[in-house]
Amino acid sequence: MHDTRKTALIIGASRTLGLGLASEYLRRDWNVIGTVRGSGRTGLHDLADASAGRLTIESLEMTEPEQISALRDRLARRTLDLLFVNAAITRGDIPIGDVSTAMFTEVMVTNALSPMRVVESLRPLVAPTGTIGVMSSDQGSIALNTEGGQDLYRASKSALNQLMRSYAARHAADTRTLLLMDPGWVRTELGGPDAELGVEESIPGVAQTIEHHQGKPGLYFVDHLGQVVPW
Repeated sequence: MHDTRKTALIIGASRTLGLGLASEYLRRDWNVIGTVRGSGRTGLHDLADASAGRLTIESLEMTEPEQISALRDRLARRTLDLLFVNAAITRGDIPIGDVSTAMFTEVMVTNALSPMRVVESLRPLVAPTGTIGVMSSDQGSIALNTEGGQDLYRASKSALNQLMRSYAARHAADTRTLLLMDPGWVRTELGGPDAELGVEESIPGVAQTIEHHQGKPGLYFVDHLGQVVPW
């Protein structure tokens, strides 16, 4: 019997937001492919064990272009309804003048360049009416930066937003939906213990916002409540 479920590929699904998103799409009766770094066991493996075969796991180090190409080749016969890239690092609240060149390069490659490489490489797998989403942040908003802090992380998310804007312009005739998603201030390693939201509070809204924009071509920068985030 042909499986009529939709399929989501979630890049960076081993923990927190990515793991929550994988769980949410399983709850919504989708098939899910989730990527993890390395070979160690993660929460995603536990979720897969309980998924009755609806969650499969792929290995991907997103900063290695050859691994992105290999993933594309492995999934060549799959059609994705959603490609969502969830991956970011921070190296602390350091004034930009004190950031080393190596740290700057690491954060920019991980948070801005690598997600776009994934989008560019895996785009052909996404259905013409599908969605390509990337986890951004309101800290990437230039308009909302009135207090400063987290200089490098903010800059990396602003770079990601700008690169997605350029991608959208280059593919202006594309019928796919493009989303930059702000999940809110969430209690993760990046968000810290004092953040306003738990993963279980943020992620259902993220999925609902993705669903609301399905079938609407163009690029949208929105949060987990569906509200527009200023550039």
